[in-house]
Amino acid sequence: MSEQVLTTLDGGVLTIALNRPEKKNAITQAMYAALAQAVEGAAADDAVRVLLFRAEGDSFSAGNDIADFAALGAGGTAPADMPVFRFLRAMADLDKPAVAAVKGRAVGIGLTLLLHCDLVVAAEDALLSAPFVNLALTPEAASSLLLPGAIGHQRAFELFALGEALDGRTALAWGLINRAVPSDEVETTAAALAAKLAARAPNSLRKTKALMRDAEALWSLMQREGAQFSEQMRSPEAMEAFMAFSQKRAPDFSKGG
Repeated sequence: MSEQVLTTLDGGVLTIALNRPEKKNAITQAMYAALAQAVEGAAADDAVRVLLFRAEGDSFSAGNDIADFAALGAGGTAPADMPVFRFLRAMADLDKPAVAAVKGRAVGIGLTLLLHCDLVVAAEDALLSAPFVNLALTPEAASSLLLPGAIGHQRAFELFALGEALDGRTALAWGLINRAVPSDEVETTAAALAAKLAARAPNSLRKTKALMRDAEALWSLMQREGAQFSEQMRSPEAMEAFMAFSQKRAPDFSKGG
């Protein structure tokens, strides 16, 4: 397991912690491989009843590590061959309850991961965003289905198309999360919910979650999204967006079409 992804098992709860605080927990492909290993292992381990995702530092995740992702894309690696897709498949297939504890920023995959969690606790001042269009990319992790299903088409389109951040209080009002609490209560609240789930009948919980999700449909959509994402990564739009990001300026899409 990567030192940037830490796991601990206690009382039936497997805590999976992102541990790259100096980079706001931006996720590299090596971290995705570790996350996939953790989730796959949890799914097969009867000692694990609940998964709890959390993060070290002041942010849940800044999303994909842009330099890491761009380098992989420039090398011609198809999204389906990237470790991120192994992780996404593991999350689509997961039938055990997953809880998330979110503080600070949750960007891109930092937000879309929450759509695969069953209980989400966020700080009232947390900032959740899905700025795929800002980077001239497209949604991933089956979020093109799951986000509108959670909060409605118009709100989901606003999050995708404008890329503006949603605070924890608004995320609660919109139905994106279960609890919005002061930042210093996020970890304890999430841990308490995870412990409650761990005390419930495990097979009943797994069957309930499986009935609520179509794992194969989610995986099929993830692959279609990946094809669109890959196409956009190679587009002039994305090249301009990544260049603008690296140069800390606004992108110019006036020549697009």
